[in-house]
Amino acid sequence: MLDFEVQRCSRKCAATGRELLPGEVCYSVLVPDGASVQRVDYAEEGWQGPPENSLGWWRWRIAEPTTIRMHWAPNDVLLDYFQQLADVPEKSDERYVLALLLVRRRILRLEETRTDEQGNDVLTLFCPRHEITHQVVAQLPDEARVRQIQEDLGRLLLAQGTSSHSATPPSSPLPVDDLAAPAPAQP
Repeated sequence: MLDFEVQRCSRKCAATGRELLPGEVCYSVLVPDGASVQRVDYAEEGWQGPPENSLGWWRWRIAEPTTIRMHWAPNDVLLDYFQQLADVPEKSDERYVLALLLVRRRILRLEETRTDEQGNDVLTLFCPRHEITHQVVAQLPDEARVRQIQEDLGRLLLAQGTSSHSATPPSSPLPVDDLAAPAPAQP
């Protein structure tokens, strides 16, 4: 599993050198640079497609200064809700999705994935903040349930704010597009 930090938008087109403006469609690409990864940003007219050695790219729009930006609840609130869901078996798929979010945000760390007696993948997650280990069954929700989980978690765990220097992602803020269990961290 690749693990690297992606820097913020440079707000300058790598091809034309001009400033990228609010409301403008842009492209960003991640390219290897020795032992690190560089983010390179392009205006729409400067985009020629991703370079051959790129790790990934995306199309996005620079937020307008008045765009409402969503902010996650504090980490302790996310962890508290995650722990509450352990006692609600009918929401085990929601707990799994929240676990993936917490791993993605580096609040929880994936220690291992194993298969239980019923053939289910079980994630062992460690919380450095509370020094607690959690077991989470990988329960993939169907497409309709994914949308419901997105709405529920978004309503419970996101707050609105404004920001003049933020890119609003084109898709849901929740990482449920790919619900496969992440690979355990390598020592």
